[in-house]
Amino acid sequence: MMNNVSTLAYVNSNAQIGKDVIIEPFAYIDDNVVIGDGCRIMSHSTVLSGARLGKSCTVFPGAVVGGIPQDLKFHGEETTAEIGDFTTIRECATVNRGTASKGKTVVGNNCLIMAYSHVAHDCVLGNHVILGNACQIAGEVQIFDWAILSGGCLIHQFCRVGEHVIVQGGSRSPKDIPPYVTAGREPISFAGINLIGLRRRNFSPEQIQTIQECYRTIYQSGLNFSQAVERIEQNLEPSVERDTVLNFLKTSQRGILRGFSD
Repeated sequence: MMNNVSTLAYVNSNAQIGKDVIIEPFAYIDDNVVIGDGCRIMSHSTVLSGARLGKSCTVFPGAVVGGIPQDLKFHGEETTAEIGDFTTIRECATVNRGTASKGKTVVGNNCLIMAYSHVAHDCVLGNHVILGNACQIAGEVQIFDWAILSGGCLIHQFCRVGEHVIVQGGSRSPKDIPPYVTAGREPISFAGINLIGLRRRNFSPEQIQTIQECYRTIYQSGLNFSQAVERIEQNLEPSVERDTVLNFLKTSQRGILRGFSD
């Protein structure tokens, strides 16, 4: 199959366009852009300098990929916005490119960035991440694999959202959200583990039990943070789930989500 590029689209002659790409009327493709095989760039979408799209991505009308950072420390340095394979960017969503801090903004494979969401400079999103409509992700946020942020979530600069997390719509998070949990309420707090999501992704009862024990110790034992980490290390056998939780806790710079009874 040949590329299907509308004569009403603007495609810079230096853009690298893969095979079987569809570029619809009034789309704008800038210089220094790479678009992978099988992508569809829909009408009135914009792919700016520094954008790198993997294969089979779809960019919906009004979306902008590769816009310069909304950061006063940015001085025109060469940076990128890198989108993984099979990722969809819906209407009017924006993904800015990086700054000198990290040099790139990354959105992984099989992600869904819903309408009016914003991914700021130097963010790193893992694979299978879903951002609901109008999520606003500040600069240098990290969101791990399989995390789901419901509509209207706000994530503060430098925060992290762990893998297999689900966050209630409209939540505002100034802290790290550790892996495997459900987060919600106002102010945002721990609301249990993401049991439905874990079962859907074929976590075994033993794996789920380990995760539950970790968070019982953190949020319900009455121990302080350091004591809870020590008890988890002492009482639970090493496992992927235990070690994922511990590593996240030990590397948190902003502190983690509060407990619902705090």
